[in-house]
Order: sequence, then structure tokens, then C-alpha cells
Amino acid sequence: MKYIGAHVSASGGVESAPVNAQAIGATAFALFTKNQRQWVSKPLTDTNIALFKENCAKYGFQSEYILPHDSYLINLGHPEKEGLEKSRAAFLDEMQRCEQLGLKLLNFHPGSHLKKITPEECLTLIAESINIALDKTKGVTAVIENTAGQGTNLGNEFWQLKYIIDKVEDKSRVGVCLDTCHTFTAGYDFLSDYDQVFQDFEDQVGFKYLKGIHLNDSKKALGSRVDRHDSIGYGFIGNKFFEKMMRDPRFDNMPIILETPDETLWEKEISWLKSIV
Repeated sequence: MKYIGAHVSASGGVESAPVNAQAIGATAFALFTKNQRQWVSKPLTDTNIALFKENCAKYGFQSEYILPHDSYLINLGHPEKEGLEKSRAAFLDEMQRCEQLGLKLLNFHPGSHLKKITPEECLTLIAESINIALDKTKGVTAVIENTAGQGTNLGNEFWQLKYIIDKVEDKSRVGVCLDTCHTFTAGYDFLSDYDQVFQDFEDQVGFKYLKGIHLNDSKKALGSRVDRHDSIGYGFIGNKFFEKMMRDPRFDNMPIILETPDETLWEKEISWLKSIV
């Protein structure tokens, strides 16, 4: 079964996210559990937590199909001590918030080397950062999102995802989220060779680690390494790919999340995607 939704607003409190997801016909959703552009936010209150769980139960959202996203400020491979420590503290806080809310996944961008260390050194720091957070939390899986490779961001090549996973001590609590826009602009031509791209993912990472999908069209061309999402069918990827993906059983039973730019189209996009399945 396909569980499809969008990254909805949690304005007014995390408890509003499942309400907003239900309103667009979603069966999965993503949210920020804190302000994504601030290092420190107020702790979740008992009321926030209780109402979030109550609303998820009310609208039938299961924790396996909720994919929270961490702060954009976090860089778990930061080459400088202060930036790394700050990022690790913020990431731990994000993991702990997921624990409090009864969530099982936390999606994050792996990190950037900032041209100050080698990619391998950065990837090793990312894995160490994950290990620290996993050691101090329970029940939440760290889900690495692949990137477009813009700037000095890592995670755009499948081998880099594997490199991180190989160094994570608890393999049962690490996974991957594939963003379709990022995969495409990173250079993986799933339009011309769908089967080979996903065979490469299986060979290098493994579908057993795939925990979620960000479903986005792309404003930029194949291999551009530029991260610019577009609404479904409006970009360089196009409808045929999404039709094929929705019928592919390898993407069953995981959150499939729209991060497309026009929120007014989400309900229509979700309905169309469901109709394909």
C-alpha cells in the first residue's frame, strides 16, 4: 500500500500537523517539530504531545508514516568544532522530540564539508554524529536524505549514503529517504534507465534501508546538481516517472511525502497519485 502526503505546517503547535494533513486527503505527512531556521526552540509541552498523539489517532495516522524533518541549520559533518558541537546538540534535541511524540523516523540532510575537509572525513563525522544521537535515544531511526550535491553538500551519490551507513553502529536505526528531485539533479537518469538506477541503489545501499520518499518534480535539468523542486508534472521529471514509481511495490509501506512548491495543489496531487495506485 502507498502512504502519500505532504510536508504540512505545524504552525500553532505540532498538534496542528495531523489536522492539516487530513484536510488534504493525506495518509502520511511530514512536519518540523520546531522552527527549522532556529538553533533553539521552546520544549514541547505535555499538551502539545498529548494533542499531537490524539489528533494522529483521530485521523488514522500511524507513526511509521510520519516523517519529521530536522532543522536546515544542522550540519552533522561540520569541519569546525563549534559548528559540529552545535549541530550535534540540535540533532539530539530533534531526536528527543521525536521520542516524546512517539515518532519512529527523523529525516535529515547529511552534511557539508565546506571545502575544509575531504568528503570522506566529512562522511565519517556524519556517521559519528549519528552514533552519538542513537546512543542517547531509543526507538527513533535516523533517516539520511540524499541530496542534489549543491555546493559542498554530500549525500548526492549512493556510495556516500553507504559510506555513512557502514560506519553507523546500530544498523537497525539508520535508513535513507530518496528525494526524486535530488536524485535526478544529482545525475541519476531514472527517466531513461529506471531499472538500472534503482538496481544501483539496491546494489550500493539496499532497499532494506529505504524508509521514505520525498516526491518532487524538478525545475532544473538532469545532473545540474541544483535543488529546486517543482509541482508534479510541471518540471523536467514529468508524470510518466511518477506513474511508474506509484506502481512499483518497492515503494510500498513507507511515507511518500510531497515537498512541491504550490501548496494549493497538494490535495489534487495526492488524489492523482492515489488514483494511479
